[in-house]
Amino acid sequence: MSSEINGESQGENQGTLARIPGLAYIGLVLTPLFWAGNAVVARGTVDSIPPLSMSFWRWVIALAILLPFGLPGMWRHRHTIRQRFGSMLALATFSVAAFNSLLYFAATTTTATNIALINATIPIFVALLAWVLLGDRTRPLQALGIALAIIGIVIVVARGELSVLTSLQAQPGDLIMVAAVFSWGLFSVLLRRQAVPLPALTFLTTQILLGTLVILPFYLADLMFFSGGFELSRGTALPLLYFAIFPGILAYAFWNHGVYRIGPARAAIFMYLTPVFASILATVFLDESLGLPHVVGGLLILAGLLLATQTGRRAHYRPQS
Repeated sequence: MSSEINGESQGENQGTLARIPGLAYIGLVLTPLFWAGNAVVARGTVDSIPPLSMSFWRWVIALAILLPFGLPGMWRHRHTIRQRFGSMLALATFSVAAFNSLLYFAATTTTATNIALINATIPIFVALLAWVLLGDRTRPLQALGIALAIIGIVIVVARGELSVLTSLQAQPGDLIMVAAVFSWGLFSVLLRRQAVPLPALTFLTTQILLGTLVILPFYLADLMFFSGGFELSRGTALPLLYFAIFPGILAYAFWNHGVYRIGPARAAIFMYLTPVFASILATVFLDESLGLPHVVGGLLILAGLLLATQTGRRAHYRPQS
């Protein structure tokens, strides 16, 4: 969810943690590490766990962990949730349901490195959609940053070969990941337009509940007619626990704490570590090779992000992948 959701209510959640020196920076380093691990673990287990099963059970586990803490707030704010139900359902659909499901589908046909590189362009898509849908003014440096990042995406997707683009032979997973990032961009823009006045924990718990319900019919259809589900074992249970706890709950908590302590602009810099961590983890655990297109495309994406996110415009960033 966005780092700017109900910032005024986040202070009540900081408590003693806020007084520990350096904890915010440690958390902001661990957060992109967890996001990178999400792509790497998904790529490594997608043959054992179908994407929709991966997405559905990740959120069921996360919901089971959060519900005892979030349910009292949901009850206290039930009138607000009822009044803004349509907005919350749309936000949950684009973030919890669509983004994560598409990311896991992407893992079936593309590398963890590509997933992380494309995923790192979320601020670019947020800025672009905010310009198109909200009429945000785009400064020249921001426009240049968006253009550089898009070129970087094209190089990564095309694997440095023009023929991939001209013959439309891009990996399906790369295109699915672009759709996932686009979905998160829509979520971020809708969040700005339809902000829901709820405490952070209440908002997150409600979003996960609604998003899980959106995934449920697709998961059941996939279970009955397509994938047939998966066999529960240590090799499948541990990845699901990782998805729920680390890139889900802990990344959200660390990200919000970091934003609260040092501000969104400085915290956003740590987001650039995600593809770095992903390339290292993918090389070590998945034997993925880092080629010249990844380096060139990644540098262009990084340059684009630096330009697009340091021009004074406010953008929403994700704590969960």
